[in-house]
Amino acid sequence: MRIFEISSTKVTEHQALAPLALPGACQNAYLWISLTRDELRGTLADVQAILQSLCGTQLVDLHVSDLLNEQLPSHYDYTSDYDLLVIRRLAVATDKADGAPAPAAQPVQEPIAKTPRPAGGPPALRRIDTRPVGFAVFDRVLLSIHPQGNQVRDTFADKLVAVAAGASAPALDERATSTRLPTSPADLMLRVVNHIVDGYLDLRRELSRQLDHWQTELTDARSRFNNWSALMKARQSLRHLLEICEDQRDAVQDWIDEIETLPPPSAAAAGRERELVLVRSRDVLEHIERVLHHVRRLELDAETAVQMHFSIQSHRTNDIMRVLTVLTAVFLPLNLIAGIFGMNFDTIPLLHKADGFWIAMAAMLVIALVLVAVFWRKRYLARTTQ
Repeated sequence: MRIFEISSTKVTEHQALAPLALPGACQNAYLWISLTRDELRGTLADVQAILQSLCGTQLVDLHVSDLLNEQLPSHYDYTSDYDLLVIRRLAVATDKADGAPAPAAQPVQEPIAKTPRPAGGPPALRRIDTRPVGFAVFDRVLLSIHPQGNQVRDTFADKLVAVAAGASAPALDERATSTRLPTSPADLMLRVVNHIVDGYLDLRRELSRQLDHWQTELTDARSRFNNWSALMKARQSLRHLLEICEDQRDAVQDWIDEIETLPPPSAAAAGRERELVLVRSRDVLEHIERVLHHVRRLELDAETAVQMHFSIQSHRTNDIMRVLTVLTAVFLPLNLIAGIFGMNFDTIPLLHKADGFWIAMAAMLVIALVLVAVFWRKRYLARTTQ
C-alpha cells in the first residue's frame, strides 16, 4: 500500500491510514490511496473508514466486488458521490495473478510443475496480456486498485515525488511538457491512465516490426511459409487487443459524457479545473483511438499479406500449368504423326523410302517450331515478372 497526500505545492507519502482519519487531517489537500487487490481485501474496513471520514461516503458493495475482480473489462460507472473507472493495462513480467501465493520455498513432496510451452508467434504478440486497474474518484480521495507487483503505480509515484521535490525528472505525463502537480483526484487519475495508455503506444511499434517480417516472408514468391499456427495465434492476439482498446474507449467516452452533463460550476477556478479535466480526458480518448486505428491497420495488413500470399502461389501454379499445357500442345501433333506411322499397314507413304524417316522427323520438327512460335507470340510461354 502506498498513501500520498497531495497539495498544490508538495507530496507527502504516509505509512498508515489511521492518522489521516483524524479531524483536521488533509486540509487543502487530497489523498491518493493505492493498493493491490490483496491489500484491499485485508484493509477494506480501514479504507471504508477513511472514505467515510474524508468524503462522507463509502464504496458500494458491488463496486468493491468489481475492484476485486481480476477479469473485469474496462468500463465506467458512477454514483452521486464518486465515479468508478476500470482500465485494463498491459501486464509486465513482474505481474502475478491476484490471490496467487508469493514465490516461496515449496515442500519437497510437491511435484515440480512442467514448464509450459511458449505460445507461437512473435514475442511482442505473445505478451499481450492485461490486468485491470480500478479507480474510485472522490472529491478528496483517489482510490486506485492495482494488480500484484505493480510496476506502473510505482513508476508514476516515483515521478510524482520527484516532481514535488523539484528534482530533475521526466514529466508526469510523457506527452506533455508541464510538470505541475495534479490539482484534483480526477486530474491525477487521468495522468495515471495516460501512463497506462503509453504502454499501448509503445507496443504498437514492436507489433509493426514483428509483423513486417511476416509480411515480407508471405509476399516472397520463393518462400515456403509454413508457420501458419503462429500466424493464427498472432491474429487472435491482435483481435484480443482490439477488443481491449474498444472497451477502454467506451469507458473513457462514458466518463467524458458524464462530466459534460454536470451543471457548470459557479466558481471560475472550478470551471477552469473542469475544463482541464475534459481536455485531459479527450487527450486520453484520442490516444486510445490512435492505438485502435493502428491495431486495425495491423490486422488488415496481416489479412492482406495472407491473401497476397495465396494469390502469388495461385499465380505461380497457373504459370506452371500454362507451361505444361503448352508443352502438351506442342507434342500432341508429334504423337499423332508417330501414331500414324506406327500403324500395321503394308502400304504407308514414306514407309519404304530410304529418306522417309528424315522427312517425317523434319516435318515433326517444323510443326513443333511453328507451334512454339505461335505460343510465344501469344505470350503463353512468356515469363511472368515477379
